Amino acid sequence: METRDPSLTSYICPMHPGIKQAEEGRCPKCGMELVASEKVNKLPNFETNSVQNSYKPLVVIIGLITSVALAVTAQQTSLDAFGWNNFISNFMAGFFIVFAGFKLIDLKGFAEGYSTYDLLAKRWFAYGYIYPFIELFFGLSMILNFYTWEILWVEVIVMAFSGLGVAVKLLRHEKFQCACLGTFLKVPLTKITLIEDFGMSFLALVLIVSG
Repeated sequence: METRDPSLTSYICPMHPGIKQAEEGRCPKCGMELVASEKVNKLPNFETNSVQNSYKPLVVIIGLITSVALAVTAQQTSLDAFGWNNFISNFMAGFFIVFAGFKLIDLKGFAEGYSTYDLLAKRWFAYGYIYPFIELFFGLSMILNFYTWEILWVEVIVMAFSGLGVAVKLLRHEKFQCACLGTFLKVPLTKITLIEDFGMSFLALVLIVSG
């Protein structure tokens, strides 16, 4: 069997083929893990894959969170008087905890990817390590029914601010890797991923107004 000289292997970013180096590491632009050049052609292409396949993990995850939130809310209230506020808080709890969990699987990788587009993480790298725990706190406060107006307003501000970095990248038509699901699942970042930020900010605002 023919063996390949490891010294001849280069490592490339699947999202940014122009990023190439002799050793393993992560892309400085999107935070994705670099892969051996001979394996690049075997990887799924984010640009050529259909939108349906690219976003399937995100759709499945949100669908499961919605189903659980509906089931828990139906158990908490009668069907003829469905508690929409309860549903929103249950959905937000599941969303925050699940998305925080994906980020915590590879905290270092998330922080590196997040720092490529978040306005605060670009200037203060440590914020990428803190952010998943902020989401986890939000989720637990919703589960424990401990959320106050003050916490909801913090959610509005934090999530909206996080969304600004995404919006700036989109307005500049820059291609980069979404870090909303951490590094465990690769989802290309387009307008739909603003759901995590502006979507959660909007739902928190709904609870404030209706409360």
